[in-house]
Amino acid sequence: MTPQASTPAYRRLSVEERRSQLLEAALSLFAHRAPEDVSLDDVAEAAGVSRPLVYRYFPGGKQQLYEAALHSAADELRTCFDEPHEGPLLPRLSRALDRYLGFVDEHDTGFSALLQGGSVVETSRTTAIVDGVRRAAAEHILSHLGVAEPGPRLRMTIRMWITAVEAASLIWLDEEKQPPPDELRDWLVEQFVAVLAVTARRDAQTDALVQALAMDL
Repeated sequence: MTPQASTPAYRRLSVEERRSQLLEAALSLFAHRAPEDVSLDDVAEAAGVSRPLVYRYFPGGKQQLYEAALHSAADELRTCFDEPHEGPLLPRLSRALDRYLGFVDEHDTGFSALLQGGSVVETSRTTAIVDGVRRAAAEHILSHLGVAEPGPRLRMTIRMWITAVEAASLIWLDEEKQPPPDELRDWLVEQFVAVLAVTARRDAQTDALVQALAMDL
């Protein structure tokens, strides 16, 4: 008799592994389709599980799953801004942008889902999740600048630049990730210096920062 072919051993996923699997499937779907056009059946099919299993992990339905997916992407994105307070500022900013763009490159679906807006499932909670990433980035930058109490012009400048980085990243994905990430990184760092220089003409606090940055160049 011919021996039976061995059947691959089935491994039961842990709670965290299963939850991560469902979130990854949801992020992929939410990135390419409007959240209101994605059903729990779609998520179940993408993850290769049953619809009741999705409900078991997310009893609040699609809204809970959507918010959890945003949290997952946001938590990972926040770590991109972690950088030791050592050495000149601009190389620190470059390293943070390398990690940020690396996240965009590797998790482009999740990144797109994180910044997607205008959905009927968008709520004050989902907006707060996205804005929390932006605020965390701004706080990191101000910390590296050594500014404990930024004035309104400096604070607005930093937040405007973060918005520009987000927009550039999304356009970069649409443009098939061109220019190369190292060129995009350098361009964004140059823009950071440029917007600070413009604000410095109207704000003494920013002017002092620009002069300090010039000493690092």
